Parts: sequence; structure tokens; C-alpha cells
Amino acid sequence: MSNPSLSIIIPSYNTKKLIINCLSSVFKQDKEKVNFEVIIVDNASTDDSVKAIKKNFPQVKVIVNQENLGYARANNQALKQAKGRYILFLNSDTLILDKAIKKSLDFMTNNPQIDILGCQLLNKDRTIQPSGGFFPHLKQVFYMMFFLDDLPLINNLLVVYQQTNINFWKKKQFLDWVTGAFLMVKKEVAVKIKGFDESFFMYGEEVDFCYRAKKKGFQVCFWPQAKVVHLKGKSSKNGFQRAVLGEYQGLQKFYQKHKPKWMLPVLIILLKIGAVLRVILFGILKRDRNKAKIYEKAFKLA
Repeated sequence: MSNPSLSIIIPSYNTKKLIINCLSSVFKQDKEKVNFEVIIVDNASTDDSVKAIKKNFPQVKVIVNQENLGYARANNQALKQAKGRYILFLNSDTLILDKAIKKSLDFMTNNPQIDILGCQLLNKDRTIQPSGGFFPHLKQVFYMMFFLDDLPLINNLLVVYQQTNINFWKKKQFLDWVTGAFLMVKKEVAVKIKGFDESFFMYGEEVDFCYRAKKKGFQVCFWPQAKVVHLKGKSSKNGFQRAVLGEYQGLQKFYQKHKPKWMLPVLIILLKIGAVLRVILFGILKRDRNKAKIYEKAFKLA
């Protein structure tokens, strides 16, 4: 059998129900039209995920780790074994809709100038979910920390780190980065930039990945015709807390790695101001006091 056109890589950690549902949606794709392989990297799950995968999807290759190595290392493990000309890094908390994999692969094949592709992510209720943006230069962090990127009309005029304007996600866009929940890339590109930086455990890896790719001249694109449900935060416990703290850690690591030294203290000041503003805001809204506590942790983390 010839090598597959596409290798689908899915890290998993204690997501038994999610990963089975995800794989079910993947294998609804027409394999006669898309020759693909699936590689699961299990990060030492204790919920019988591996047993369930092997029982229900014996055709899937499973790499079993003895400890949780994180998102980046897991993806890199599978990348070394992947045989496809294209790679799809996919989260376990996703559901593929309406041949989204084939549509994305066809789009990349027909547009060889595009090296990294993201699709339209949807929430459980099928509303559009933001799925990328522009690199977090200081002004982008300033917009985010002071809520400017959330203001109607104003956010249309700004180039922001995480674009939240839903209308933005209804048409093709050339971006700086797309989310790792569904990230399709030419294998040669992933290999050339040496995959994900393994010093990132979770959150921020895809920004760093795309940053290094764009520095080498590769192009990142978002294409809304392929649609995937992303059950955001469901693949980990305390999803909101992990997202907030992970974002704070990821931004600091990104600046330590890619920016002049003088910028890191400025970034930390902005992050702390943003945390304080959110503690005040969520503290006023009594039902959101748990979120206020999370941003108190974020303040200490910055």
C-alpha cells in the first residue's frame, strides 16, 4: 500500500469519551477519497482510553507514554512516525463535520502557496469560535489586557492577538497563527521547523510554531469552508483556569524566546494590569468570583 496523503495526529490524556467520538467523526470521512492514517499519542491516561481505542478502532496506531509529556512532545513523537505528505494536528475534543478533512486537504493541494491551514471552529451549539489571530506584539497585548479587542466596531480597526469578531471568521484570511485544535501543515514544513517547541507544555505552542514557520517564509491561512466542532476546554479539567494560566505562561515564554530582553518586563506589567482589571470586573459580578480568583493566580504568575 502506498504511503498515505495525510497523517492525522491526536494527543490524548484521559479523554476516553471525547477521543472515541472524535475518531468516529474522523472515520466517517471517505477513505477512498482521502488516503489517511491516524496516530494517537496517549499521555499516560488512566481512564482506559487506550483499551477503548484499540477495541473500537484497531486500524489506529497508538503510541503509549508512561507519563504525561504534554501537547508539544506528543505531537513531535507522532510526527517522527508519520508517513503522510500532509499532517493534521487535531485535538481530541473535536468533531469533524461535512468532510472537513477532505475539503482542507483539497484546498491545500490546490493552493500550494499555503503551508499551514486552519478551519472554521464551531462551539457545541454551532456558533462560530475564534480560532487564531496575529502575533502578540506589545500593542496586541495592550489591546487584549484593556479589553479593546472586545469592543464592537473598534476591534474591526485593530490587528489583534486573538480575533474575537465573529464576522472576521466568515471569510478566508491570511493570519499569523491558527489554533492547534485543527492545524493542517505540509510535513516538509513541520520537519523544517523541527515541529513544536517541547518546552511549551500546553498553550502557546501553535503561536510559536507558526511564528517560526513565518520567519522562514511559509504562509498561514484560515479557510472557513471546512468546519469542525471544538468542545473547547473539555479535554482537560478546570479548562478555563488552565486556559488563562496557560496563556499567561505562553506569552511570557514567547517573549523570552523571540523578543528583545527589554520587552519582557513591559509584557509582565501589561499582564498584571490585565489581571487586576479582570479581578475587579469578575469580583463585581458575584457569580464570576471563581474567575476573579483565577486571575488572582494569573497576577502572581506574571
